[in-house]
Amino acid sequence: MEKWKERVRIGGYAIIDIGGKQLRVQPGRFYDVRHFPSNLNTRGSDTKVSMGRVLLIRDGSKIDIGSPWLANAVVKGRILHNCFEDKLVIKKIFSKRKTRGSRGCRGSIIRFAIDSIHFNCSNATNK
Repeated sequence: MEKWKERVRIGGYAIIDIGGKQLRVQPGRFYDVRHFPSNLNTRGSDTKVSMGRVLLIRDGSKIDIGSPWLANAVVKGRILHNCFEDKLVIKKIFSKRKTRGSRGCRGSIIRFAIDSIHFNCSNATNK
C-alpha cells in the first residue's frame, strides 16, 4: 500500500492575486474573474496574458511561498472570451403603497485559461 502512494504524483498549482481575489490555478483549466486588469479588458479573445502576482507555487511536494509575491514567477495564459454572470434579481416590497418592485443586473466577467506556470525563469517580471 505504501508503494502505491509514493508513485502517485500530485499536479502542480499556483495561487495568484487577480482582480482583488486569490485564485488557485492549474495549467489546462479555465477561470472566471470579474475585475481583470483594466488594460486587458479591451482586448479580444485569444489574447495571451501573463500574471506576475504569484503568491504560492506547489510542484509535487515542493512549496514556494512569496512575501508578498514570488520573484521570477509568472503564470501564463490566454483570454477565452467575455461573458455575463447569472442575473442577480433584487426584490423589494413597499408596504404602505402595497406594491412590489424588482430590479436585476448582470455583471460582466472574463473567462481565461491557464497555459503554464513558470518559476525561476529569466523573462519573468512581476507586474
